[in-house]
Amino acid sequence: MLTNSRNYNLDSYDEIDFIHNYYERLVLQEIFAQSSRVQDGDRDFLADTACVALNRMPPRYIRHDVDMTFFMSPQDIQEINNKVVQAVTDAIKYVESRERGEDVKLPSIDVSLSANRANKPAKAKAAAPEDGTKKATKSKTSKK
Repeated sequence: MLTNSRNYNLDSYDEIDFIHNYYERLVLQEIFAQSSRVQDGDRDFLADTACVALNRMPPRYIRHDVDMTFFMSPQDIQEINNKVVQAVTDAIKYVESRERGEDVKLPSIDVSLSANRANKPAKAKAAAPEDGTKKATKSKTSKK
């Protein structure tokens, strides 16, 4: 843990290199899989595309990938992979369109896992009185 008594030299990247965003590796691998430009060595396109894709994913900073995957179901892992594929596909189209001078918008993306959404209780809506009248509320008055 970074808060223990050890003196860290934060000028050395090796001291903090063990902390990373879980999605970085997945996004970079997917960009390599989808883009021949990156496979041919276009580092600027790789960086631009990775930034766009990663900014569309939730931040998940961890020390080890196993810290994240240990508690995920196979369905969660598949859903994350699908979201990474979609984020990279959209990012490649976006960066290429911007290079052509087009003014494009990125489609919205839902970054939460459906398993997490399913476990959250639905917000209860206040039921309206059956006769259609509004319920009287007490006004707060200050007593002196």
